[in-house]
Formats: sequence, structure tokens, C-alpha cells
Amino acid sequence: MRGGRVAVVGGSIAGCAFASAAARAGAAEVVVLERTGGQLADRGVGLAIHDDRAAELVATGALAPGIAAHRLTRRKWLVQDGDSRTGRVMWDQPFPFHSYHWGLLWRGLRAATPPAVEYRQGAAVEGVRGYADGAEVRLADGSVERFDLVVGADGYRSVVREAVSPGARPSYAGYVCWRGSYPAERLAALGGPAGGGTDWRDTDAITIGIPGGSCVVYHIPGPDGPMVNWVFYGAPPQTGPRLDDPTSLPPGGVSGELADRLAELAQRWLPPYWAGVIGLTPPERTSVQPIYDLETELTVGERLLLAGDAASVVRPHNTSGAAKALQDAAAFETAWRQADSWAGLLDAYQAARGSTGRELVALARRLGRAQAECTPDWAAMTEPTMTAWWQWQLDGVAGIGGQAMPTVPGAAPNPPR
Repeated sequence: MRGGRVAVVGGSIAGCAFASAAARAGAAEVVVLERTGGQLADRGVGLAIHDDRAAELVATGALAPGIAAHRLTRRKWLVQDGDSRTGRVMWDQPFPFHSYHWGLLWRGLRAATPPAVEYRQGAAVEGVRGYADGAEVRLADGSVERFDLVVGADGYRSVVREAVSPGARPSYAGYVCWRGSYPAERLAALGGPAGGGTDWRDTDAITIGIPGGSCVVYHIPGPDGPMVNWVFYGAPPQTGPRLDDPTSLPPGGVSGELADRLAELAQRWLPPYWAGVIGLTPPERTSVQPIYDLETELTVGERLLLAGDAASVVRPHNTSGAAKALQDAAAFETAWRQADSWAGLLDAYQAARGSTGRELVALARRLGRAQAECTPDWAAMTEPTMTAWWQWQLDGVAGIGGQAMPTVPGAAPNPPR
């Protein structure tokens, strides 16, 4: 099938990937409608993609080669241990992932978008409607545009999802994650092994267990060199902003009770070195993301299609968010190339991706309960008990990082470096 006018609502990672997929597949016109007028590169910090998923995505064209990535190989689970500066290692787990800087990943995907794609910034979409023969987009300036297909890549507060599944809203899980990042050179202030620091290798992802939560620390590439990225899961203070309505606090917007709560948890439960790692983060690089999830039965409607977080909101414990969005785009392109009608395209996409989000949400809920809501007695955990605990969370799933895609002939043997 060739031709047609496609709107992609949202211009971040999923939006760029879908715009490229539509253009490659044969759309006559692709328009990206991005609400933000500024630089999207400032929105996010660190994420990771499983090595196998990255290789598959490069092979499909959904992940542009050459985007800066940092290799991770092991995940060391630690717990506070008496006077130990770095804590006790409960488990040294294989961790075949590459980490990315959100902004650098977005820039790479944006640069790879075909020149024919029209990328409009400052184009806020207030509503969409799908019909049997097309779809309409209503913009904030009052104008209405007609398209053959509208893709909702507009995130967890999706306008397009409201048209596909009215009333479907993310549900608050009852805990939050604080996030932060800074240049890795700042770690020198904590001292190396000789100075009472640590021999933490930059290929190690560190997870520290605390009562009612956990803290994950790893390196990512940055615009000006390597960076430290961390994510701290825990219960928010009882007083403070309401979090049941989907929201987040951007970098620089964390203060008051939420900032005090982070400092309290870090000082009370993290080994001193890792509390120092968190403490090096400047306030303007600290954000808060309340944890939500959402699963939908439908990823398509009449000439409407949902992508990434618009289709399903998955807790971050899966380490699958970026991979899932890019896989959605790859499946969309495959469905387009094989379809002979718009209805055939939508049916094929629903068949390929409809159950994926629900399965990822279910796994992330199990991981979240075990690692944030109902944590074990970390001090009593050993490698055998950690291994059994991990397998219990997976409950028959091969692992985290997202599901494997169908075999792609000529898949790249290695992910991008």
C-alpha cells in the first residue's frame, strides 16, 4: 500500500520512529505534530535497551545506527552492611544492556527522520476523531486538519488514546521514583579505592535494596562525556503534592517535602558511598516521576493508532520502554508494507502489538511489588535466595528488557556502540 497523509501526534522517541517508518513504508505525506516549541533533548536523562533488542531494532531500521550508547554487562545488587562504605553484594547478575541519554537518542532518531517528513513544533493537539474514511485533528489554534491515519505517540496523557479508549487513564501505583544525573567526573570528589571509595566499574549497573524501595545507578553517555544516572524508588512523603492525577516534576522542580524525603531515605538506608553518589546531584538535575501503569484492550480505532506510552504505560522496572516504542514502529512498518488497505494495516498492527503492552504491564507490576511495594528483608538475602526471588518475579518470562521481535533476516549481530 502506498500513498496517504499521516499525522503523528507527538515528536519524541516514538513519534520520530513512527514518522520514519511511515515515510519508508510509502506514505505520500507525513506530518509530526509536537506540542513543545523548545528543545526536546532536555526532557529526559537515562534509559537502557537490551543488547538483543537493540540488534533487532537496528536490523529493522527503527533504531538508527551510530547513536551514542554505553555498554553495561553486570548488575550488582547491594545492601547496607554495618560500617561498610559500599555495602554487601547480594548478587552479581548478568546485565546485557546498553544505556542511552534520552536527548542523544532523540537527536539521533530525529536526524534519521527522512527530509520529506514535516516536523512541526508548537503544534498542540487538543482532540482527534476517527472515521471509516479518515481522521481529523483539532489543534489548539482552532484549526482542523484531515488525514488518512493519525498515530498517537503523545505519551501517557495521550489525547489520541482518549479517542480510541475513552476514559482509559494511568493508575497511580503508590510510589515514585526520583531521578538524577551529572557528569561522571564529579565522582572523583568521593575518592577512589585508596581514598575509601569504590572500584565501581562503569560497565556495572548497581542496585541497592532499601526497605520499601531500591536505588539503581549506572553510567550513560552524555553530550560532553560520560554521566552518572540514578533512579531511586520509594514511598513519597504523606504530605506534599497529589500524585493520583498523572503528572511528573521536571528537573529543577523538586523541592520541599519530596526533596527532603529523598535525602532522608538516602542517608538512612544507602551505604555511605552510594548516598554520596546521590548527594552529588545538583537540584536542577533532579526530577520526580510518580509510578503509573495502564493497559488497553485496543491499540487501534477508526483510522487511529496508538504507539509507545500512549498504548500502554509500563512501570520502569522492565527496562523496556524505549525498546517497546521502537518495536511498535517496526511492527507498524511491517504491517504497512504487507497491507492492501488502511483497515488491513490497523488489523495487522493490533494483532502484532495488542497483547504486548498488557504483558509488559503485568510483568512490571510483579517487579514493582517485589522491588518497591513489598520488598524482601534485603539483609537476609544471599545469591541463592536472590536468584529464586528473581525467577519468581519473572514467572515464566525469559527476562526483562522487552520481548523478542520476530526473526529478521540479516539482523545485525551486535548493538550500536
